[in-house]
Amino acid sequence: MRDFRELKVWEKAHCLTLSIYRQTRAFPTEERFGVVAQIRRAVASIPTNIAEGCGRKGDREFSRFLVIAAGSASETEYLLFLARDLGYIKEDKYEELNQAVNEIKRILNRFIQTLLPNR
Repeated sequence: MRDFRELKVWEKAHCLTLSIYRQTRAFPTEERFGVVAQIRRAVASIPTNIAEGCGRKGDREFSRFLVIAAGSASETEYLLFLARDLGYIKEDKYEELNQAVNEIKRILNRFIQTLLPNR
């Protein structure tokens, strides 16, 4: 078993989650059960799946949760794009958050490849 708090990718995903939670506070009230709920669920799923995978036995099981985390990162990437296009996030903040989510996706993909090199 691994300690998820020692993984740089988990730390980055946690920081992104905090940033998106802060950013979505300013979204319109009518989006509370729409885009706000979706983007928060998606972004929180990234570090959650990394942490859950750390509690599993073996690299194969761990990598399965990293794949799920990468899928949640892609979902977050789209929801950020949507929020920007709806005018809920300014362009500069969108670029910052989008860059962070793409860095997490790259790290997750490299990590998965090291766990299952013949995948």
